[in-house]
Amino acid sequence: MWSNILKNLFWQWVSLFRSPMGSLHNSHLHYMVNAYHHHHHHQNQPHLWVSLSISLLLLSMYCSQHKLVVYSKRVSALEEAMRIRRQRELQSTKKFGRTPPLRRGKVSPPLPVPDHIPKPPYLSSNILPEISSEHQIHDAEGIAQMKAACELAARVLEHAGTLVRPSVTTDQIDKAVHQMIIEAGAYPSPLGYGGFPKSICTSVNECMCHGIPDSRQLQNGDIINIDVTVYLNGYHGDTSKTFLCGDVHGAIKRLVKVTEECMERGIALCKDGASFKKIGKRISEHAEKYGYGVVERFVGHGVGTVFHSEPIILHHRNESPGVMVEGQTFTIEPILTLGGIECITWPDNWTTLTADGIPAAQFEHTILITRTGAEILTKC
Repeated sequence: MWSNILKNLFWQWVSLFRSPMGSLHNSHLHYMVNAYHHHHHHQNQPHLWVSLSISLLLLSMYCSQHKLVVYSKRVSALEEAMRIRRQRELQSTKKFGRTPPLRRGKVSPPLPVPDHIPKPPYLSSNILPEISSEHQIHDAEGIAQMKAACELAARVLEHAGTLVRPSVTTDQIDKAVHQMIIEAGAYPSPLGYGGFPKSICTSVNECMCHGIPDSRQLQNGDIINIDVTVYLNGYHGDTSKTFLCGDVHGAIKRLVKVTEECMERGIALCKDGASFKKIGKRISEHAEKYGYGVVERFVGHGVGTVFHSEPIILHHRNESPGVMVEGQTFTIEPILTLGGIECITWPDNWTTLTADGIPAAQFEHTILITRTGAEILTKC
């Protein structure tokens, strides 16, 4: 009986160390198993099983201690990284007199859209569409449709801005905007785009972009970028603006003002035949006067019958080729930060924050290239 019990114990140990959680070196395990096969005919010698089991027990204790040390070091490193980030966030909070670091709220279910409203084609999949290589250059009819979509987007954004005040949730803003869009017979373009769950993007404080509306209440001193895109009669109109909530620290208000100026300066040089790379140069020059960072990860894009297409508009210094063409529509949407331009993305795969926890601001217009300049289609 004891022989069988000890044999079972031995094989339980072996099974443990063959598992991914086991820490026994292969050579040790090989030795133990060979010992068993060499002495398997000693069925009535329990001392053999005692010896093998004790050996495995001692080895497991050593290996467990080793793994515990490694695990402890990893935990310590993670705790230190989190401590540093919290310290930076708190320093930022004190320096700019703003609210505590952004935290997730509860996200409500997506809002319904009436069946009679035309839907964009990307709703057939939750996979994020690739940027289309098509440059969207419109004829007179296309320009008229673009103007209608962009004019609606501008009115919706203006209304959204009137809702910004302390204690209001971004989810409440989303619901109001959603209702206004569908009442106009349009579709809120972000809803369902690559699985995005809401009808607008709401990016608060250190959130660079793509914030998902949720139950978090806006606080006095916050800033919030609201990004609105509508799909009307087969055309997208895209625009965004950073709004102030209550009494905002002077340094953050200056960031918001300069970010809008950067967008305007980028637009001012656009016309038929102008180089795209000049946009990034002009924006960077103005931002650098104030020591602000220009985020490189996010770009402007062509927009029209397709939500995101070529050309890609870089807002930082670059040597990208290509020139603007009359009848072309695209967005200019720089993001500026008070600190670094590195970013992190939450597990929702959308919400993107500054890595140092310091505020960022963004503005966006859809423009139409003309022979002599650029017409801002989303100007209200």
